[in-house]
Amino acid sequence: MDKKTFLIGVLSLSAVILLAANFLAPRGVVASEAIQDNDYSLQTAKAPAGGDAVYVTDKRTGLMAVFVFSPQQKALIVSDVVPVQTAFAKMKESKRP
Repeated sequence: MDKKTFLIGVLSLSAVILLAANFLAPRGVVASEAIQDNDYSLQTAKAPAGGDAVYVTDKRTGLMAVFVFSPQQKALIVSDVVPVQTAFAKMKESKRP
């Protein structure tokens, strides 16, 4: 077996391994997925200003926090923390003619 044949074999084997790893890789988080338990509820979404947002609702206190990932700063920023009733009251008022 010469060097060229060995190199082609190694490259082919590594291509097959990378192809299999691509199909077996776990699926990443996609915007608009929700997770909840007894105390907290998490919802992901696209932020209007760009980047991704995570809405965290504390069911015991009734507070909702919005965390936004800023791609420019590469950091997680707390956007707002408000009571759930206040957050939905703002939405209801903005829809009135």
